[in-house]
Amino acid sequence: MKLELIKPIKALNKAYLKEKVSRNHIELFKKNLQQLLSRINEQESEEHLKNVIADFLKDTWYKDQFEINTKDRNDLVIHTGKTTKDAVGVILEVKKPSNKAEMMTAAKPNTKALQELILYYLRERFDHNNTDIKYLVVTNIYEWFVIDEVWFEKNVFRNSKLKKDYENWKL
Repeated sequence: MKLELIKPIKALNKAYLKEKVSRNHIELFKKNLQQLLSRINEQESEEHLKNVIADFLKDTWYKDQFEINTKDRNDLVIHTGKTTKDAVGVILEVKKPSNKAEMMTAAKPNTKALQELILYYLRERFDHNNTDIKYLVVTNIYEWFVIDEVWFEKNVFRNSKLKKDYENWKL
């Protein structure tokens, strides 16, 4: 399994590059990003960071549009609608900035963070039959690894050995 790191400019759909962003949206993003960074306490638990990230996402983009919360054992999810009854569209795995051993890096993607993300993905796909997932994210607030679900579909969901191992593990 190999992850290819690409710059955001290459990852963005070209249609988004043509979209105009208002000055108000830029200022809101800047204000909320500053607030996010000021609220980070690296000594706090992951639970604390989940709340900080959820507040940032809600206040910047998703308030009154999408539910952001934990789900089962998943650190954070963004639902495709306004309630927790709507399908999960984004799965986030959050690590403390000081937890370098479990946080994935470009040089070392196979870490506990990625392994947990794979588990959460398999639960959504197999146990909940969820085909609405679009992105999977690993973050420690300072670093963000956003992985397109297409990569997970190809390398995780269609991996017959991994499927079998997951089914055996569930028993």
